[in-house]
Amino acid sequence: MLSSITPLGERGRAGRWPVTAAAHLLGSALGGTALGALLGLVGWLLPLEHPAGAVVALAGLAALAVVALAVETGRLRALPTWHRQVDEDWLHRYRGWVYGFGYGVQLGVGVVTIVTSPLLYAALALAVLTGGPAGGAVVGLAFGAARALPVLSMRRVTTPERLVAVHRRLEAHAGTGRAVAATTSGVLVLAAAAQLALTGALS
Repeated sequence: MLSSITPLGERGRAGRWPVTAAAHLLGSALGGTALGALLGLVGWLLPLEHPAGAVVALAGLAALAVVALAVETGRLRALPTWHRQVDEDWLHRYRGWVYGFGYGVQLGVGVVTIVTSPLLYAALALAVLTGGPAGGAVVGLAFGAARALPVLSMRRVTTPERLVAVHRRLEAHAGTGRAVAATTSGVLVLAAAAQLALTGALS
């Protein structure tokens, strides 16, 4: 899908890449924000203010982060996921801002397409742990915005040769992406463990 939202592709569909890319970024940010706010509301309804509830929630976050770390470092196989992708027919059925926004919303929500990293589930758990719609929305916004940012790497793809070159660069940096995901997972594990210890000490 990412290779379709390029100046080259938009030109072939009589569209404008800046408009489509902006709609994609907006849709992903809004999709992530909406889901995060909903999960934060779920957290608000849970007894997270009680030590026992907080311990269970933090333990769940730590477990998800450990799984994500194991997957990203190759110690565990990728978790099962469904294989739904965004509908490519939209590219020829709707205007650029429509499919850009629609694709963005789906990717920003995260769980309605292929889940490429279990770190997503840790992010969802973190949104719940904020204990409120506002905090959850911030987590969701961060996720949605980060999910859409790679579209900006396509801004100079005006020829087939440049498209191939960009894909080669993205493949070359795949290891770096996994390392960043693994580091993030490790930080979450440590943060959750520290909070668990603090919660236990205060209870």
